[in-house]
Amino acid sequence: MVSPAYAEPVEIRRGKKVNSPNRNGAQDIGLSPSSYNRQNNINRLAASPPLAQSYSQLSKSQPYSGQNALDSHLSSSGKFPVTDSSGSLNQAPETFAIDIPKQKKAEIIKKHLVTEDDLAGNSELYGSSGNNDALYSTSHQLPGGDATHEVYKWHAGIENAPMKRTRSHSLHLPRPSDPDTSNIREPGGFRRHHVIMKARKAGKEPPNIITRNFIDFLTMFGHFAEVTPLIPRERERAGEGGTATPSKAVFLLLKSFVGTGLISLVSFLLLVQTRLNVPYSFGGIGGALYGNWMRLAVLFSITISQIGFVCAYMIFVAKNLKSVAEQVLGIRVDLYLYIIGQLFVFVPLAMIRRISRLSFTALIADAFIMFGLLYLYYFDISKLVTDGVSDIKSFNPEDFALFIGTAVFTFEGIGLIIPITESMKEPERFPGVLTGVMVFITILFTSIGALSYATFGSAIETVVIINLPSDDPIVQTVQFLYALAILLSIPLQLFPAIRIMEQGLFEKSGKHDPYVKWQKNIFRFGTVVACALISWGGASDLDKFVSLIGSFACVPLCFLYPPLFHYKAAAHSFGAKFLDIFIFMFGVFSLFYTTYITIRKWGEN
Repeated sequence: MVSPAYAEPVEIRRGKKVNSPNRNGAQDIGLSPSSYNRQNNINRLAASPPLAQSYSQLSKSQPYSGQNALDSHLSSSGKFPVTDSSGSLNQAPETFAIDIPKQKKAEIIKKHLVTEDDLAGNSELYGSSGNNDALYSTSHQLPGGDATHEVYKWHAGIENAPMKRTRSHSLHLPRPSDPDTSNIREPGGFRRHHVIMKARKAGKEPPNIITRNFIDFLTMFGHFAEVTPLIPRERERAGEGGTATPSKAVFLLLKSFVGTGLISLVSFLLLVQTRLNVPYSFGGIGGALYGNWMRLAVLFSITISQIGFVCAYMIFVAKNLKSVAEQVLGIRVDLYLYIIGQLFVFVPLAMIRRISRLSFTALIADAFIMFGLLYLYYFDISKLVTDGVSDIKSFNPEDFALFIGTAVFTFEGIGLIIPITESMKEPERFPGVLTGVMVFITILFTSIGALSYATFGSAIETVVIINLPSDDPIVQTVQFLYALAILLSIPLQLFPAIRIMEQGLFEKSGKHDPYVKWQKNIFRFGTVVACALISWGGASDLDKFVSLIGSFACVPLCFLYPPLFHYKAAAHSFGAKFLDIFIFMFGVFSLFYTTYITIRKWGEN
């Protein structure tokens, strides 16, 4: 391949040829007349920027020293046109064939393709799977996907095809009278053929096409393209927008949180403000502001918290199923058998690769949970009206630390704050939506907790549904449906943790490699079994287990990372910086204090 400077200069605005290579037409394509010198072009190749660098590693003006794969092919085996002493071309070919191996072309073009993880807005969370068929299927979801479909299809075919030995040198071919079959088969080949034939039939000169086919043009473009636009588009500065309305965001948030929320509302708002300035995912913001170690810390906290949710839910399901089985069927077996029995459900569901296939379970779970909450409201209010308030204790200093950890445990929805923000058509309206939803959720769950404690007093169980009369058929139905709802929710909680760990352990996709696929299957099976074993160990003290997960994993996600990110990216006033420092210090205190108290009380038992 050679620089576009070796082609006949084209005046871009008018689309006409320029007679002299020394005219200003050369500057119209971004080259000075002196760039016709062969050595200058070789130097330009060697100084071209890297094709991909992370946000934290590459400054906007940082040069790149060295040669990439395309540079090596050009320097070692490329043939350049001969120039005279004045630097003018003796012969200007019209069409350039970039005959480097197709695998090299695919490597260059892939750096500019949109992956499935890019669409999810969480590439840092899930990483690059290396699945080329995933790239191919992703193109249909993009704006203008029909136009780019053939490029993604070509790339998937090259990446998945067996390696073949190919010539590695550059040729300079005159434009053929008729495009050959191989070029017509390339993406965009039929369109080029139609344009050329149409011009010839009309007696006009065919358009000046620099490269032999569209793939060669993309290869050249991908090589010379820089990594940062000189003037970012407004949409790019604000991040890719979505289409969700505030009402849709309300339902997404209601599904994201399962407990109290006002004490974390400020942290959520800080995270939203930071995302407006640094348009990345949760882990991506940390990586952009503090480096890769912070990105890994965020991913670690997300993984631990999700596994903790799964283990706690398995205990919850086991206790409810045990209660129903004893009252309805008269079966009395140990609790751990109900935990082990859940493996027959979770192992097959854990093998599902696409989270969208689990959406039906979420809808069923939501309906069952709503039914259980409504009945719990009805039972508590009716019992308070007839029997009055039970024996209650206004403040329990011994177990207050457990309450903090348990309350923070409910903040599992913080991982969805950024994705929901990205999905909104008007992200600037999200803080108001978030505030309203958090107030509603706080009232909902605080009222249920207060009513249930006033109803049962000191006899209240960690799982309040167990306090309901077990001989009542309606109660038995509520317990079974609620347990089934949580059972169906567990695969959704486990999915992000498995994806994060897989991206760190496996470099290749198993879609076309059975060996890698079975490795991943074994890993997923082992993860589910490990969750069951952890649940078995913590089943006797569910309240302490939940508090420990909330203290160790959820506190950093809620009270440490958001203020740190906001302090560096969005805090410009003294008051904002003071608030960030205060929340961060509160998070550090909560992390160590609640973790210590929980472990100590667990040890006493």
